[in-house]
Amino acid sequence: MTLFIAIASLFAAFIPMFIYLLLIWWMDRNEREPFWILLLNFVWGATGAIILGIIGSIIFQIPLSEGIVFLTGSRSSELIDLSGAIITAPVVEETTKGIFLVMMSLTRKFDGVVDGVVYGGAIGLGFGMTENFLYFMSYGTDLQSWFLLVIIRTMFSAVMHCMSQATLGGFIGYAKFKPAVFKFILIPVGLFIAMLLHFTWNLTVSFEDTSLLGMAFLAIYTLSIIALFQIALYLEGRTITKELHEESSIGIIPSEHLNYLPYVSKRKRYGWCPQGVNQKDYIETSVQLALRKHQYKNTKGKTQKSYLVDVENLRYKIQMMFYNANVKYYQTLGKQQ
Repeated sequence: MTLFIAIASLFAAFIPMFIYLLLIWWMDRNEREPFWILLLNFVWGATGAIILGIIGSIIFQIPLSEGIVFLTGSRSSELIDLSGAIITAPVVEETTKGIFLVMMSLTRKFDGVVDGVVYGGAIGLGFGMTENFLYFMSYGTDLQSWFLLVIIRTMFSAVMHCMSQATLGGFIGYAKFKPAVFKFILIPVGLFIAMLLHFTWNLTVSFEDTSLLGMAFLAIYTLSIIALFQIALYLEGRTITKELHEESSIGIIPSEHLNYLPYVSKRKRYGWCPQGVNQKDYIETSVQLALRKHQYKNTKGKTQKSYLVDVENLRYKIQMMFYNANVKYYQTLGKQQ
């Protein structure tokens, strides 16, 4: 029975989180990041954040427990356990999950709010997967209780981890191209909101009378994040459209391609891309060019110069696509004659 629970717990922990991960990746419709980068964030959440979270929780809980004893005059195990769930866990776990997210924000693969939400969500799902597996193994004493635990933690607890880090990621993404003073304000605010969500969820589900309230709160919060994510995608799409129009005005992008490149629903159609040009590569390069131009305009100093180099390289790459396509066209035409 133990072996069966272990195998079932492994599948029950991994499969739903991987489906959620695929869904997040699919929702990033303007410029999907390579899936391996999402997996990298997912793995950090499932391993590094968990390990640091366990160590950090032990260290953080020691003075907290002593403070409770000092204030209450008793070493109540229930009160100490509750403090671990509603204070230690939100503070430590959101911090350990966020370490890798901050590191990701320093790379070229982190373009703004949308990427922050996607990467943060991936980290949270990885953390939720490992935590779920440990809970399924520890508290699934029989099939009925195990199954109920799987449902609750898959639909709510793991989603909470995803939403809390998606929130922090969104704030980090918004702050990335802002002056330093805004970074010092926005990132701590994002971390505080992530901790507050975690605190609210753990507090409400710690008591039977408020557990339904906690579920309702998390459901509303999740819908709100999804709505805000759609707005961020829309704004990112407008940025891509604006920058590509500028590239068309200087002769980098053919004007007729503006009817397709900025639109996710149209760009994958066949027939509009010139023969000999790799359509997928052309789309990805053009969208990346638009985002790099926007980032160039919103940075200063050495960072701005590095983005300018990217812009020039991407322009050259597009020009070479059309040049090579024309060479192939005329070579084919010569052979036919």
